[in-house]
Amino acid sequence: MRAALRRRCWASLPARLRLLRTATVSLAAALVLLLALAAFAATDTWNAVAGRDAPRTTSAADLDLSLNDMDAQAANILLSSGDAGQGRLKTPYEKAVGFYGDARTAISHDLRTLAVAAEGDRVDERTVESLTDDFAEYQELIGRALENDSRTGGKTAALADYRSATDLLQSQLLPDASELVDSNDEAFNAEYTRSRSALSAQLAAVIALGVLLLAVLGVLQWYLARRFGRNLNPGVLAATVCALLAVLLGSQALAASAEDLRVARRDAFDSVVALSRARAIAYDANADESRYLLDPGRRDQYARAFLAKSQQLYGLSHASLSTYDAGLDRTWHAYEADHDDLGFTGEFRRELDNITFPGERAAAEKTIETYAVYQRDDRKIRALLAQGKEREAVEFCMGWEPGTSNAHFGEWMAALDKVTDINRAHFADSVDAGRSETTGLLPWTLGLLIAAGALTVLGLRPRLAEFR
Repeated sequence: MRAALRRRCWASLPARLRLLRTATVSLAAALVLLLALAAFAATDTWNAVAGRDAPRTTSAADLDLSLNDMDAQAANILLSSGDAGQGRLKTPYEKAVGFYGDARTAISHDLRTLAVAAEGDRVDERTVESLTDDFAEYQELIGRALENDSRTGGKTAALADYRSATDLLQSQLLPDASELVDSNDEAFNAEYTRSRSALSAQLAAVIALGVLLLAVLGVLQWYLARRFGRNLNPGVLAATVCALLAVLLGSQALAASAEDLRVARRDAFDSVVALSRARAIAYDANADESRYLLDPGRRDQYARAFLAKSQQLYGLSHASLSTYDAGLDRTWHAYEADHDDLGFTGEFRRELDNITFPGERAAAEKTIETYAVYQRDDRKIRALLAQGKEREAVEFCMGWEPGTSNAHFGEWMAALDKVTDINRAHFADSVDAGRSETTGLLPWTLGLLIAAGALTVLGLRPRLAEFR
């Protein structure tokens, strides 16, 4: 049966031409379908990356930061308020009140964003619900602390309420916020891996079908030249050119989209996540300084917490607060001499190991340099307090004049933001480029393939007409 069918399809010259025509049109149609599906999938991927995966990860990181900032500003308010307004540090107090309100507003916004993003994921939904409930309790405790602080002699009661609030923050709110950062980042990474694999498979399929299509067109052109004694068939030649351009453009679009996705995720967003974590840790460490000054009964606890967060940012083996600065200087000079030197770890090391874009290394190194200045300020605050100069320590910690700790912290955060902005900009550029590859090249590719099929049919029509 099969042999008879094969003889029937290949028995005559018109049958052979029709078979090759059918093969050409079928392969072109298969490529059109494959590239159309790839275009839809790539569009969905870029929409998910820009509209869901990246925003929900950064929202979780922003929540972590804002929680730390709100607690730091609450401590700063209590530190600078004086006794019911008597002896108040006017500028630090007013700035702390303003920043406190900004942080509270940002937290409310981030919780709403994360609640929407968590829909359908029961683990994340429960985490957001827990965060929302705990944040309401936290605000109540801070509100009571500030209310007590507004009364003459109310500092002791205010400090007790603040302790309860910051304990809730450290035991519940911050771990839940960090869990959301990790879970959303892992979800993004899983989507990235799946999408890259799909693009690689689609690229391989396009190349395989494209080579097969070009081979069939080549056989058809050779067969026509041999049977009809003509060098080239114009229609089939034009179809071959269209098919070749389509395969090249389609392969380029898929390969470029895969590379844009890699740059967006690995080169840019990995750094954004590391730097966002670093910023949240920095705000928490800065809060530990204020807590250290505010709460004499917990100074050892807050000193250890400050060191632990410093180690998360710029990790040094076996360092203490008294040896940290010397270790930072030594390892940083070693790094400047050899960028592969592994004398330190932490979030800043993650960023320095992922330098990709113009200007990024200089900005990252500036961040470390301003961080070192801030660390030296911390030792000055502790030294002033050890000398019994509590008022001077508070003023230096909370002042905004040039040369004070807050001013240097602001310079450090500005340097950190510059590195983050470089990576955010390249993330956005990669997303735009990926979308452009999808919406720009692939439609032309589809048109060329349709033209290849049509030109093949038109090119063969005169030859088949000769057998009627």
